[in-house]
Amino acid sequence: MFVELMPLLKERTLLITVARLDEKLKVNVIPARVKESEDQALTTPLSYTGSAEELDAELGKHLASYVDSHMQLGNTLAEAKAEMDAAAKAARQRPKTSQQAPKSDQTPPKQEAPAPMPGPAATTPSLFGPQLTSAEPPAQTAGEEGRIATP
Repeated sequence: MFVELMPLLKERTLLITVARLDEKLKVNVIPARVKESEDQALTTPLSYTGSAEELDAELGKHLASYVDSHMQLGNTLAEAKAEMDAAAKAARQRPKTSQQAPKSDQTPPKQEAPAPMPGPAATTPSLFGPQLTSAEPPAQTAGEEGRIATP
């Protein structure tokens, strides 16, 4: 049981409690916080209940799995924190480098010709189709050919 806990014990203190519940035993393994700023997921306890024989046979592999998951979570959190720190540092460096750009290269910006004003043909399209403003009747569509218009 303690062999499985050794990788976790290298990084933090563990509190182990054992209680008897009727004919079964309940074992709790509770990792202590290393720093106050540490993620609470790293202090998630393991609780296992079973008979003394079951605990003798099974607790070791459950502890090994718990320690492995705990170590992977710690590594993942450390990697994510390192990536966020690097991104924040790069974001802070961008304004500094743009402010420290050499000013001897000052050429007046090119004047662009003003964009032409959109004419009446460049209006926003409508969902309801074009609106006819003339007094001419609308043109017949292909499906209306040969029909006689009735008043």
